[in-house]
Amino acid sequence: MTRSTTPHSVKVRFGRNVSDRIRIDPVSPIAAVVLDVIAAVIAVAEGLHLRPGSAAALGWHPWLFVPTLLVLLASRKLYRRGLRRNFIDEIGPVQSAVAFATLITLALILATEPSYAPGPVMIRVWLCAAGALAIACLARAWIERWFRVRHHASAPTLIVGSGPVSEQLAHRMNQFSEYGMNPIGTIDSVSDVNPAVHQELSNLGTLSDLARIVRVHRVEEVVFAFASAPHEEVVAAIRAAQNAGTRVWLVPRMFDTVGVHAHIEHLGGLPLMVLHHVDPRGWQFVLKGVLDRLGAGTGLLLLSPVFLLLTVLVRLSSPGPIFFAQERIGRDGVPFDCLKFRSMRPPRDSDVDFVPAEGAAPGGVEGVDRRTKIGKIMRQTSLDELPQLINVLRGDMSLVGPRPERPEYVDLFAAQIRRYGERHRVQAGLTGWAQVHGLRGQTPIADRAEWDNYYIENWSIWLDVKILFLTCIAVLKRSED
Repeated sequence: MTRSTTPHSVKVRFGRNVSDRIRIDPVSPIAAVVLDVIAAVIAVAEGLHLRPGSAAALGWHPWLFVPTLLVLLASRKLYRRGLRRNFIDEIGPVQSAVAFATLITLALILATEPSYAPGPVMIRVWLCAAGALAIACLARAWIERWFRVRHHASAPTLIVGSGPVSEQLAHRMNQFSEYGMNPIGTIDSVSDVNPAVHQELSNLGTLSDLARIVRVHRVEEVVFAFASAPHEEVVAAIRAAQNAGTRVWLVPRMFDTVGVHAHIEHLGGLPLMVLHHVDPRGWQFVLKGVLDRLGAGTGLLLLSPVFLLLTVLVRLSSPGPIFFAQERIGRDGVPFDCLKFRSMRPPRDSDVDFVPAEGAAPGGVEGVDRRTKIGKIMRQTSLDELPQLINVLRGDMSLVGPRPERPEYVDLFAAQIRRYGERHRVQAGLTGWAQVHGLRGQTPIADRAEWDNYYIENWSIWLDVKILFLTCIAVLKRSED
């Protein structure tokens, strides 16, 4: 029978508060444009103020920088409402737009006023704009996240389809509110849905009811997953959702193979998706290995005072070796000894044997807490993992990659967790895409495998840099808690 109740984890709101009105188009892009205009005007004013003599001679021409910059930012689609505004992803396009706007403005001034020398003024405008637009970019990302996380300014979202993929979509939306989607329910070709595979959301009806459901629940986003309806009925539902004014998202059938670099080409009127292939044995990963060793060597050199201090503190904390070596599984299933600073005292006869709960993931503090005082600090700040820089120098690990697992769990997880074994295509890492998204310690292995495989299939040097930056932020946050 149809489930009509809505789980407590799903927040359904029918009124629109201030946060909702700010979120929806066209208020959101207008606010972003206004913020950028203010930053650009401040940058030009500061640039002219620093060189008042030349500024007076140039007249109004430097102000061409403002509309030129806005056009370039709009061409980069930075005013399009997306799932999540990310400062790290946007700062590159913003800074390149600032640089191009400066060059275009400079060229226009030279073309119209060849007797003046605008170079010094425009350099100052460029530098001021680089700082002001970076602040504006950070402010936009922070404000959007603040509204979504703190004030639940998320768009009511309808999921078309039932089954594991729909459940995963709903779970991710509830798990990461910063993406701005609030799942309110699902619809499919039939109203009766097997509750064994549909536990996250209530079923609101069938595809024929889509227009009514969108109107009644004020749906703003519709995500089409894997519905059991015929192709023609799904296409008609997509048209109905678009005609109702909602934004439509499609989950590709082969979503496991689609990465961020995939793009659409057309053969006549037939769209073809071109998939980007990342070869873990290609020259790019050879370059990654070289950079890993350079980074690890530099890190050991810079952190040598901290390394030596921790060595002394671990020696004084309790009897036992300084390093703790634990066998882990690396690339292609090859075992290696993963090094850490020892953070626990030796076991005692009075310690109770640890029996893991059924389905629990390994990690964190298991059994009796035998951590020493310095061990607790090292665990909290991840300083106990500094010796893994030696693993990187030896070629056992990478700076960034999936976290390695113990041998006794690998075969078990490979049999139980979908696509778990694929994470061993690359070297294990000190940090990874899963870890910077909070999946560490005793968190679900299936979630870690999902994020790890995403990292491998979308790998780039820039993604590694981004993960290292996010790791530093995560470590600082943990140390403050």
